[in-house]
Amino acid sequence: ELIVRDVMQKAMIREPRSGASVMRLQFHDCFVNGCDGSLLLDDTPTMLGEKLSLSNINSLRSYEVVDEIKEALETACPQIVSCADIIIMASRDAVAL
Repeated sequence: ELIVRDVMQKAMIREPRSGASVMRLQFHDCFVNGCDGSLLLDDTPTMLGEKLSLSNINSLRSYEVVDEIKEALETACPQIVSCADIIIMASRDAVAL
């Protein structure tokens, strides 16, 4: 949890709107079909992801913050924390910070 908070804090110093942007990611991820991290899915040849869908493409940002958190967590504890959990923890920290 300290890793998530640290990366979130740095992101919010770098770009003050990133806290609100991550909270918006969390809302949009949970609003349809639960908090599953599906909002982070890119398109593949066989599936249309949610990240570039018309309703999200010009609306959501701060995906890079989630990527930074994931990279830091994978270094510290590989394959333990899901992207869905990262979005929730980052949103919590955005409120707290």
